[in-house]
Amino acid sequence: MKVNQFPDRVIEIDNEEYLYFGGTAYLGLPTHPEFQKLLIKNILRWGTAYGSSRSANIQLNAYGDGERFLANYIKADAVLTVSSGMLAGKLVVETLTPETDLFFHFPDTHTAIKKPNSLPVFIGNELNPRLLDNATEKITILTDSVPSFHVQPIDLVILNSIPSNKETTLVIDESHSLGILGTNGCGIFSTINLPNIKRKIMVSSLGKAFGLTGGVIASDSEFINQLANHDTFVSSAGMNAAFVQTMAHTAAIFLQQHQKLKDNLNYINTHLIKNKAVLFDPEYPLIYPEIEGINEIFTANKIIVTNFKYPTDTRDLNRIVITANHKKEDLDKIIDLLNQNQF
Repeated sequence: MKVNQFPDRVIEIDNEEYLYFGGTAYLGLPTHPEFQKLLIKNILRWGTAYGSSRSANIQLNAYGDGERFLANYIKADAVLTVSSGMLAGKLVVETLTPETDLFFHFPDTHTAIKKPNSLPVFIGNELNPRLLDNATEKITILTDSVPSFHVQPIDLVILNSIPSNKETTLVIDESHSLGILGTNGCGIFSTINLPNIKRKIMVSSLGKAFGLTGGVIASDSEFINQLANHDTFVSSAGMNAAFVQTMAHTAAIFLQQHQKLKDNLNYINTHLIKNKAVLFDPEYPLIYPEIEGINEIFTANKIIVTNFKYPTDTRDLNRIVITANHKKEDLDKIIDLLNQNQF
């Protein structure tokens, strides 16, 4: 289905109006009027693009403003913005490769932080024995904050079982938790306090909840400085300067939209009949219904949800995405259909 406007809570397809519960604009920012005004104001100041290296002799203050905001928001020592979440992940893995003896990954880790020859954290339901042996080495563990088909953050407590002879770095992709989970949407990075982890690194797209094309890396100041001097970063143009500056100016909008999202999720939690056929958590804006023919039922009722098939799965995936922009009457329609078709 092709559309001629941004797919917000309502979209038009073949001259017919549908409710839309898809995409990744969790905070509803791409169509938020005040957010757009601030972004346009910053484009008028900083232009539509700045293709120079951030290591060049001319330095734009926009980057410092936006990155200070993000560091405070995420509760990290330091952050670095890049042009995409994919680049954020690839840059971190590339930087860690020379100083890592062995990589491990949790199931369904996003492509941005995948590493060839990485070993699985689990074999069956048990920790990989390679994580528990007596070899003294540096290891890096790669994971998403909320894996696909899940509605709760990943449980990392199992990593406490890794012995102290492993110098462990954790890389976590928060593309689908930054702006959503944690205090005011700060994500889960600041809550990860595992004694066996020497260094933690967060990467995230800013094009999801934050509504701005770009990516961010958060960690300790030493590692962020290392990234800033890496050949890949030095050779790349930065994130759009107007976009970075906009983040520093829109903290109040982020908080307002985050509260609206939480209110919508609380409303669903109050009215949705609890059933194993509908995977939902009141802290997270995705719903996975495992109901036969539900996509056809939605379409017949003028509702579009995210629908696609993973190459490794024979079933269609139907993912209902709740945003801050959905109205109570929108939520009532999706709740009523789920309640009627669970059994």
